This record gives sequence, structure tokens and C-alpha cells, in this order.
Amino acid sequence: MALAFFAPAIVKEYAMQATTFEPTSLSIDSFTPTGVRARIEGDLTMDASRVKKKAVRDLGRFGTWVAKEVESGETDVEVTLPEYGNVVLGTATVPPIKISVRNGHTTHVNFLSDLQPGNVDGIRRVANDWLDGKLGQLRVQGKAKVPLKSGLLRLGDQSVAHSVKGMAADVALRVGNKYPLDFTVPPLGFNILVDGCASSDPYIMLADATTGDVHIEPKEDLYLNVSGIVRGLPEALTQACPGSQESPLDALLGEYIHGNDTTIYVRGSDSPSPDTPKWITDLISGITVPVPFPGHTFDHLIRNFTLANVHFGLPDPFAKPGSPEAQPQISAKIKALVALPEEMNFNIDVGRVRADADVYYHGKKLGYLDLREWQRANSTRADVDGLPGLAVEAAIRKAPLQVTDDDIFSEVVQALVFGGKMVYLTVKAGVDVEMKTALGEFAVRKIPAEGVVPVKPISGGGIGTFAPKLGNLKILDTGSSSITLQAEVNVTNPTEYSATVPYIDINILNNGTILGHATAKDVRVVPGPNENILVTAVWDPLISSGSKGQAVGKEFLSQYISGWNSTITLKTHKGSIPSQPALGKALESMEIVMPTPKLSAPVPGHGDGDGGDDKDMGPHFIEDATVLTAFFRYAEA
Repeated sequence: MALAFFAPAIVKEYAMQATTFEPTSLSIDSFTPTGVRARIEGDLTMDASRVKKKAVRDLGRFGTWVAKEVESGETDVEVTLPEYGNVVLGTATVPPIKISVRNGHTTHVNFLSDLQPGNVDGIRRVANDWLDGKLGQLRVQGKAKVPLKSGLLRLGDQSVAHSVKGMAADVALRVGNKYPLDFTVPPLGFNILVDGCASSDPYIMLADATTGDVHIEPKEDLYLNVSGIVRGLPEALTQACPGSQESPLDALLGEYIHGNDTTIYVRGSDSPSPDTPKWITDLISGITVPVPFPGHTFDHLIRNFTLANVHFGLPDPFAKPGSPEAQPQISAKIKALVALPEEMNFNIDVGRVRADADVYYHGKKLGYLDLREWQRANSTRADVDGLPGLAVEAAIRKAPLQVTDDDIFSEVVQALVFGGKMVYLTVKAGVDVEMKTALGEFAVRKIPAEGVVPVKPISGGGIGTFAPKLGNLKILDTGSSSITLQAEVNVTNPTEYSATVPYIDINILNNGTILGHATAKDVRVVPGPNENILVTAVWDPLISSGSKGQAVGKEFLSQYISGWNSTITLKTHKGSIPSQPALGKALESMEIVMPTPKLSAPVPGHGDGDGGDDKDMGPHFIEDATVLTAFFRYAEA
């Protein structure tokens, strides 16, 4: 009574883990207007050793020793398919059953149950998926509310839910036979095991396998069909080994997908047929046989690797050299088409991906894209060359592009800016994929992937068509040979790319001579119009280019203030982006020529009602002058 009322969760946990039911017979007794009446026979055994927690095991054994027997009332069991929207597969009515609940006791049950099919359309969907080869696994969930009593004590209604899932695998084997033997091997059962973390660790149980009747003929090769069921991935298989980031499953799959042979172990277990003599199962259960398991490479598994919605981030000029922040960064949407191997004909969803990707241009390594952090992904079913596959998308954000060859990087940039043609980069990567299957979530590591990423060139005539325009020009400061100015720049980006620029410095030239430089900070450039970008410029021809610069600067200013049409040229240099000199150097041959803004001054009489002439609106740096003739006469005298 104490256990039933004060520890119901413990009682339920003990019952679910300690109870095993082995069906021995299932037959159709009769057909009914709504379904069938089935006769079910089997053995229900209480085995406390199956309970994992000692406290639950001890309390459960004590409680069931006191209760001795438990009787269930008539119960309706509803069977659903969770992966198909919880469609009802069917219902079964189970009559009252009395069982012994003491540890080690077995109760043979024999009862009739009325079975009724559920949603016909849902069942048809499952059947069609199986016929199309899309059903590699199926999870079945049973729910029931069971009235229980022990003796005269009623224990109330207990809600029970249990799921059964698994993944089936069929293996065809050919075994050479050079012996003159002729006999039939009855159905046998086997356990499939794999290595643990260390050679001294016990083997890890992976799957159950069964065979049917096998007829062995003298000196004839034996063809054997084996059916296996993987009911779940053991925790020991998926947990990282001590001192390592890889699990036994990582090691097993890693060897397999790279074409390396590995070893699995086969040990005998209970036979699926009651006709198999017990002495045979006793004999083979004590034998473990290592079996070579050949690897299989999956070349061109990941195809059509592309980047969309690309955003470039320039390095932080104050970042520590060699850090991710000191590298160009790429944000984009990765799209890939994954061709699933024929061996993987079960449902798979990709949840996350990560990779270390080497980037090449014309066969020479440019650098590598650091995607070591897990990136969220989603996948949908797609056909690849007539076979089932997955279309995978993942958004990457601020992934550092570590440039290892500045010369190659300069070639790529110049090809994008001046080549006018598509640039093709080759990406070779080892990809980690976190997959969701019927058996749970696990990662497959270091899948070899190679693809070509087409990068569109700068469109619309190149960077020169950015056509910047200055506005709101202000003088902030002056020196003996310099002027510091501030302006707002409007620019049109004709490309499909966007970029974040933490800091950039650009030279200002006229007639090929450097007259000063301009800087901008924390600028985000998007495709299309970009307005009111704040730029600070220092005009200092003497410091920039010496006496030649001083002469060119005077001539330019003379023309400028006289209202002549004049232009300045903007050009990057090696120090334009301090943490990435290669990028500034790569763009040195790029020049942007822009007209200088016109100076304007108030026109006398314009807009003040004095009747002045409004026709001449041109720039006049000298608005008025008075000649002192008396002074000149005095000077002549």
C-alpha cells in the first residue's frame, strides 16, 4: 500500500523494466464485423536484474514480494504511429489477466483479444512508403489505461505507454564450403557486437540477427540471408571515449566511410524458433567469432555545393594577428545535394553540420574556411540521379577565411574585380554531419566532400561603377600644409555582394600624385544604393608626395576654386586594411574617379528681394573687388 500510494513512479519504473513478455503463439480465432478475434499466448516473466537503479530494484522486489499477484481489468489498447502524425494503427481489447509479480516467476497467459483496424488512409500511407523503399524503420506506440488490483486492494487506473522502434537490416552472405556435408541447420539467433573504447573494454551490443532454415549441400557454396534489428544505439556506443572527442561509433563509421576494413563480432543467442534444440543455442551462446567487415568509400557523396546570400566581412584592424577576427569573414547560405548510398535506404534528417574546408584556386591552395562550430541545418528529400538523396541547407555566420597565400588571394580578387568572368573555387572538406534517425541522433565525422563553388564577378562594369557622390562637405581642421574635411558619401553597389568594413583607408590622387587620404569606419555596404556614409579626409599634398605633391595640389586647388570641372581619384594601398595587407594590395590597380563637389556661395540679390540678377549661378570664389587708385598714384609719385 505504501509503494502504491507514495511511490507510484518507482512502481511503474520497476514494472516497465522488470517485466518481459515472450509471445509463443498468435493465431486468428475468428473474423468479426469490425476486425478479427485473435488468440494470444505467451510467457510473462518478472526479472529484477533488468532494473538499472538499485533503489528501484530493491523497492520493487519488496513490493512485489508482498503483493504476490496483480490482476488487470479489461483494457483497451490504442496503437499509434508517432512519425505519421500519431495515426491510429488499431485498437485491441484485452480481457482481465492475473499474473504473478514476484521476482523470477513466469506466468503463461492465453487469452482472446478483439482487434480493430484504425485509420485506413494512414495504414495505406505506411504500406506505400514500404513498397517505395522509403520505410527503413517504424516506431509503434501503445497506450492504455489499465485498472489494477491486488487481492482486495484496488490500485486504481494506471496509464501505460510504451514505444517499440528499430531499424531492420538484411544481409546476404556467401560462404565457401569445401566439405562433403549434407544437413539442415535450424533457425538461429545471434548478437552483433562492436569494439568499445579500448581493447580491454567489453564488446558493445549493436543488433540482434536471425537466420531461417539453412540447407548445407556437399561442396556447394552456402548462400545465407540474415535479418537484423537495431533497436537503439547504446549509450556506450555514442559517448566520447576518455581523453578523446570520438566515440566507438565515430571510429566504426569513420573506418567504414573511408574504405578501411574493420571488425565486428558475432555471438550466438536464443533461437527465434522453438523447434531449435536447446543444446545448440547453449553451445553457440558461448562462442564469439570476429568477422571482417569491409569498408566502402562514398565518393562524390556531397554534390552541387553552392553559396548563396554571400556577405563578406573585412577584418577588425585592431584584432590580434592570427585570430579569427583578424581574417576576412563570410556569412552565407550553404546549399548541397547529398547522394545517399543505396545501403542507407532509411529516413534521415540532417540537424547540424560543421567542417574544415580547404579552398583552392587553379589547383593552388588559397586558404581554408573555418567551420569548426556546429551550424544549424535542415534537409528535405530529393532525387539524385534517380536515387534518393537529401537537399541540405545551412546558414553560416562570420566564418573566418584564413588566407595562406597572399599572391593567390590577390589573383582571385583581381579576377573578380577586373576579369568580368565567373571565378571557380575548389573546396575540399572533411564534414561532420549530425543526423537524426529512428535510432536517435548521432554524428558521422570526416565525410570527404569536394565541390566547385562558382563566385560571380563584380557586375555592372566593375568597382569603378560604384559612382560615389560627395555631399555635406565640412572643414574640420587646418594645419600649415593640411586640411581635414568630413563628407557624406552616397554610393551605388552594382554587385550582388554585401560587406562589412570595420576600417578602411584610401589614397586620394590627382594626375597620379597622392595628395591625401580618406578613412571610413564601421561601414556596411549592401547591394544597391548606400547613402550617408561618413568619410573623413586629410588633404596634405606636402606630406603625401613632397614638393611635387605641393605643386600638383596648388594647381588642383586653383582649378577647383575657379569653378573648373575637376576630378579626384580614389585608390587602395597595402595599408588600406591593416590586418589584411593582401586585400589592399590586390585592389591597388583599381581606381575610382569621381568629380569634386562644386563650391557655392550666396548670390547677391538671389532670394532676398533686392531685384538682383539670378541668371548667373556659377561658382565665384571672388565675389567683389575694389581697386584703390589713390594708393597707386601715390606709389607712382
